[in-house]
Amino acid sequence: MTKDFPIRIKTLSLAGIGAALFWFAGLPLPFLFGPLTACLVAALAGADLRGMGQVSVAARTVLGVAAGASITPDVVHALPRMAQTVALVPLFVVLIALVGVPYFRALGFDRVTSWYAAMPGGLQDMVVFGQEAGGDVRALSLIHATRVLIIVTLAPFIATHLYGVSLSHPIGAPAIDMPPDQIGLMLFAALAGWKGAEKLRLFGASILGPMIVAAILSLSGLLHMRPPREAIMAAQLLIGLGIGISYVGVTWRELRRFVVTGVAFVVILAALSAAFTEAITLLHLAPPVDAFLAFAPGGQAEMTLLAIITGADLGFVIVHHLTRVILVILGAPVAAKLFMRRR
Repeated sequence: MTKDFPIRIKTLSLAGIGAALFWFAGLPLPFLFGPLTACLVAALAGADLRGMGQVSVAARTVLGVAAGASITPDVVHALPRMAQTVALVPLFVVLIALVGVPYFRALGFDRVTSWYAAMPGGLQDMVVFGQEAGGDVRALSLIHATRVLIIVTLAPFIATHLYGVSLSHPIGAPAIDMPPDQIGLMLFAALAGWKGAEKLRLFGASILGPMIVAAILSLSGLLHMRPPREAIMAAQLLIGLGIGISYVGVTWRELRRFVVTGVAFVVILAALSAAFTEAITLLHLAPPVDAFLAFAPGGQAEMTLLAIITGADLGFVIVHHLTRVILVILGAPVAAKLFMRRR
């Protein structure tokens, strides 16, 4: 037993209490917002909290399997129709960089930190790349955590009040009602995909690996169900917990400088996202909620979860976020070197 075990039990208990309170109060998305709120408040109050380590990573495999299971022959046939909106993703990323980097530079951040703070990639990836390039790790962590926190919090509200989407969409069948062969295939996709992707050193191995294996099983006609409701609820709880504990140890100076800066940057991102969503909707390239979730610059796991909860076209949303993540992961370090060299 490690010394972190009691702290992790305390953190998990706090997340469970938050979920229970939100559930009994009838608040939306209790298994996501309950743990997120409870852990965020405790972190800001100075509590010592810890993440769930490999358990949280394993929970992301559930979302990878759900995404892969949604890639059916119908989705593959629809890929040519997605080409126009997918082609907008590079433009979206470039515009964010053109606006974001000068924004952070104007606020006094160094070039490396400004570059990776502006990139709309995954929190962990951007922090790692920024650290390797000599950026301010704490600033990057808090700025990206704030981006994910605000987008995850506001996206369901926008989806319900602006686009009329219900958050009561079935997220999956109960495990007891699912055929054993389907559960076995999903477990195989989750574990084999995760560990196989890690051996190949793929980015986002816990999501991308299971997604690839589940997609192969789905396209072959073997897998035709999403993960059970209980697994998706557990994934919600661990994602909410993970976002909340990102603020452990934050100081007032960091709140004023990094978090407030991150909040203002999200406003800029929201304006760009709204412009792309409106353009896609007016051109009748996709339904409004699908376009909104596809161009909301949140984390891949969080946006997959929101697409499931809102009943959006999961295949459409996943294709666009995967394109954005690949562009940022592969392109950001190369572009950063060229940018720094020119400077």
